[in-house]
Amino acid sequence: MTRRILLDCDPGHDDAIAILLAAGDPGVEIAAITTVSGNQSIEKVTRNALAIAELAGLDPAVPIARGAHRPLLHEVEYAPEYHGESGLDGPQLPEPTRALDPRHGAQVIIDTIMGSEPGEITLVPTGALTNVALAVRLEPRIVDRVREVIFMGGGVHVGNHGPFSEFNIAIDPEAAQIVISAGWPITMVGLNATHQAVVTPEIRAKLDAVGTRSSAFVGGLLDFYGAAYAGHGFAHPPVHDPVTVAMVIDPSLVRTVKAPLAVELSGALTKGMTVADLREPAPATTPTSVALGVENERFWDVVAAALARLP
Repeated sequence: MTRRILLDCDPGHDDAIAILLAAGDPGVEIAAITTVSGNQSIEKVTRNALAIAELAGLDPAVPIARGAHRPLLHEVEYAPEYHGESGLDGPQLPEPTRALDPRHGAQVIIDTIMGSEPGEITLVPTGALTNVALAVRLEPRIVDRVREVIFMGGGVHVGNHGPFSEFNIAIDPEAAQIVISAGWPITMVGLNATHQAVVTPEIRAKLDAVGTRSSAFVGGLLDFYGAAYAGHGFAHPPVHDPVTVAMVIDPSLVRTVKAPLAVELSGALTKGMTVADLREPAPATTPTSVALGVENERFWDVVAAALARLP
């Protein structure tokens, strides 16, 4: 059965791969794409989302909407050291031809969920959780209508923004706490899992062999992205965001455990840390899960198959 997903993202090299994976896999239907400030400014990441949709040949009827231009409480923070000044430095982006939806991204989230059958929409945020938090506050009924939320962010005792904080959570921790504590079924796909989704030379050769325009574009993304990660001590670049979409396609690709989850909001050294209680067993009513591993070879097989279906 096809799973309808709403992607809330800040493209971003790995967000771009997540969009292409969702567009190319027959088990997924993209209901909408919303953008949020993060890897770069809202203007840049929104243009990037439109360009990736153009590359993928995404149905023009799928709405793409610009969302929050800054976090709820904090000043904006970007990640040009990983994604460049455009947010998608490296390959040449196609010129977008589709119109941007005039609604705010948070409103598109609400409208998409409330306009679908209960349990039909899976929400897949791969950036800061600002738009989702705004949507929950504006229309709390979405919590009971979403099938599940699978978000990229956080980690268990691991960080990339600080010693224990991950970028997506750290730049808007209050939004993350609103979303994580909302009560809906939610899985945190954090650094414990995504640092295992790496592009080895063998994986890169597999992607290059696909031979489509989309796979060549991903190769260009990985040239820049891999060099950026090499500068931060990674032998092979991890691609975080597509793991969320892969989990929708095939949950067996990602190892998860149920665990109570919260975000540290006041610690002088730990603000933005996601705190997962891994003491077992978790209460049966626990709605939160955390991802701890990913099967890298099978994950990339799914990505390569999706790229082969795209232009």
